[in-house]
Amino acid sequence: MKKETSKTLTSNKKAITLSIAILIGLILGAVFGAVMPVWMESVTSLISTLYLHALTMMIYPLVFCSLVVGIKGIGSVSATGKVGGQALLYYVCTTLFASLLGMVLPKALNLGAGVAVEMKDAEVDAVGFNNLLDTVKNLIPANPFQSFVEGNMLQVLVFAIIVGIACLAVGKKADPFLAVCESVNEIAVKIVSAVMYVTPIGVFCSLAGTVHANGLATILSLAQVMIILYITYAIYAVVVYGFVIVKGIGHFSVKTFFVTILPAALNAFGTASSSATLPISKRCTDEMGVPNEISSLSLPLGATINMDAVSILMSFMIVFFANATGTPIPYSLLAVVLLSNTLLSIGAPGVPNSAIATFAALSQIAGLPTGVMSMYVSVNVLADAGATCVNVIGDLACSVSMKRTCRLPEHMNKEQASL
Repeated sequence: MKKETSKTLTSNKKAITLSIAILIGLILGAVFGAVMPVWMESVTSLISTLYLHALTMMIYPLVFCSLVVGIKGIGSVSATGKVGGQALLYYVCTTLFASLLGMVLPKALNLGAGVAVEMKDAEVDAVGFNNLLDTVKNLIPANPFQSFVEGNMLQVLVFAIIVGIACLAVGKKADPFLAVCESVNEIAVKIVSAVMYVTPIGVFCSLAGTVHANGLATILSLAQVMIILYITYAIYAVVVYGFVIVKGIGHFSVKTFFVTILPAALNAFGTASSSATLPISKRCTDEMGVPNEISSLSLPLGATINMDAVSILMSFMIVFFANATGTPIPYSLLAVVLLSNTLLSIGAPGVPNSAIATFAALSQIAGLPTGVMSMYVSVNVLADAGATCVNVIGDLACSVSMKRTCRLPEHMNKEQASL
């Protein structure tokens, strides 16, 4: 246990160092972009393009494999009884609500309206939708491989769901295929993690090009979005998690809850990884008296599928960039984006900067210009850190509330008390 804790601390230090380096890259990129000579634009554009391609090349295998493996894991969890069932219901409902909140709030505030954004040309065309009926008719891919090649994210998602459900039905015979999916998923995560080490340079060039092309007015407008986003994070964490889930459902003190979970929340913010925060989260639940039978299942499941704040982040940015670029998004398409947002949030891995892949997929579904990626990457590190912090708070809130709602057999309670 001490060795695992030591490894976790070492990993966290590396993640924090990387986060600081990225923040320095952001600051220097903003400053350099304001005074950058014209001839440097081609250099920064080349580097930022290579960086973005390195990030996005693993989007589809990562989304497909993580969703298939996730569905298989959810199936095995449901077999454990109401503990898994309650946790799954909690995470799905809160993620759907978070997506809806992220859509309604920026729409109500008309976020991004009046902001003039000049997008750079990109090689990949955005995916467009005519109406909801055509979208539904084309959900099931006639040729799944063509969906991967053409970058049709909705068809890839549906195909992954179909394959995942089929794996549950087949049972043990699907284990070799699932092993391949797990391996591909690990490889994809490893590649994305490796690319993260050049992120300081990537965000430097991306933000420098963005500032040079759009001016400080646009950057200040993005800062305004980040402030509103963090206010939304805070309100969601306090009201939904604190008062509705912890106090209302779990009948647990809100003050005690937030004081106890502070180490896990800060660690999540510093590392931007819900998976790396699991050992600290487990210790927090132990201090709050949550039975091991609950926390040992709810916390890992939450680190895998609970992406409420990422869902809010995605909805915020989609609506903002749609307004800023003058891209019309009818309510029928908003419904499609909302569902896709929920599915992608649930399938997103609990690793730093996984939101980049999610935003890339959603921006295609929403029909946004591909140039918005460079602007999103420039603010992702700060947005993702706050999102991860809120996600971990949600995992802990679920565990505390289930302490009351999920009544364990009497012999389990006695065993837990004797430990």
